[in-house]
Amino acid sequence: MSYGRPPPDVEGMTSLKVDNLTYRTSPDTLRRVFEKYGRVGDVYIPRDRYTKESRGFAFVRFHDKRDAEDAMDAMDGAVLDGRELRVQMARYGRPPDSHHSRRGPPPRRYGSGGYGRRSRR
Repeated sequence: MSYGRPPPDVEGMTSLKVDNLTYRTSPDTLRRVFEKYGRVGDVYIPRDRYTKESRGFAFVRFHDKRDAEDAMDAMDGAVLDGRELRVQMARYGRPPDSHHSRRGPPPRRYGSGGYGRRSRR
């Protein structure tokens, strides 16, 4: 239940991805709402690496897959903090092109002109 990295002991848990959160929604709030459907093992809200603000989504991990399914059915489309939530089963691992979806400045490339100190020839 932290803003940091997910805990290492999530093996066997079922993760739900919760989209369309406000930036002020806290892990405690999510835990309280989702615990109605079963035992929550972890709540993780990824943060922007530069601004440290919520990225607007979270992962809620349940110990029991059936509880996660019940929560997904009940909470998909529910309103929390004035926003309509989108809840789905999380797919494990980052997609292969996840570096394209990062916020913040793009990675620096060698040989990309325009910002260097030397003038072009």
